Amino acid sequence: MLRPWAAPWIAAVLLCRALAQYSSDQCSWRGSGLSHESHRRDVEQVYLRCSQGSLKWLYPIGAIIVNLRPNTESSSGHVADLYVCIKPRTYSQGANVYVERAGDLRLLVADGDQALSTVHCFNLAEGALFVEATPQTDISRRITAFQYELVPSQGPGALMYPFLQPALVSCKPCSDEELLMAVCTSDFAGSGFFPGVVSGTNNAVTLRRLFRQKSGVFSRGGARGRTWSGRVNVPSQCGVHPGENEYLLTGSVHFGEAWLGCAPHYKDFLNVYIRAQEEGTNPCQIDAH
Repeated sequence: MLRPWAAPWIAAVLLCRALAQYSSDQCSWRGSGLSHESHRRDVEQVYLRCSQGSLKWLYPIGAIIVNLRPNTESSSGHVADLYVCIKPRTYSQGANVYVERAGDLRLLVADGDQALSTVHCFNLAEGALFVEATPQTDISRRITAFQYELVPSQGPGALMYPFLQPALVSCKPCSDEELLMAVCTSDFAGSGFFPGVVSGTNNAVTLRRLFRQKSGVFSRGGARGRTWSGRVNVPSQCGVHPGENEYLLTGSVHFGEAWLGCAPHYKDFLNVYIRAQEEGTNPCQIDAH
């Protein structure tokens, strides 16, 4: 519903008192409330056109409307097929975050809850993000900051996305074709083992091979830097176990964290890879031995 005090904000937008602000890379935005401190009722428009990025608002004053769209969008009809997930930084404070559509505001993250760094999602068709500075006597230490990701509401991407339907996310038995494609297209791919107990989030993993990775979630370690180490979130139905069992490890990276996808025993994957190599059906080549 439209909150009574919200009318001046929305009217400000409709009367074009808002300031237009465009991100230099269309993915992330950084700004300061001090740029319009004398106009505390200003609403600043931010336009981001990427599947993921971040926002950092120093000294929040007034409000920001964050308009999110994928950079591949060809028509407005695609908006209903997308969800937005945001994750506040642990140091984020100084503003409430709402979902806004035609003057209606729905609270998404309260100012005092941002330090929990919990992921919150909504359908993009519901509207834009409305970030409103909370009254402060001293704004010198206030920074509102969060990361965002856009994810399709249907298809494999949605089913494996850990924040939309967490109970349904699992390391499903992948077909031979899916395993080969996962090595080529996943955010990370390698082989390794879990030295300790495997349960839920933040599991230690050691990789003997690293075929590809995104965002540097694994770092070199061990004697002469011949292995990689890192942390992986493991869905409960993955069926991996600690010890010397070597697994093929593929998956996705969300908000800087690795999530495990297909994870068969590496020797089983190697048989699939060699057979596809002999048949010339590999979608990409890796140093599998």
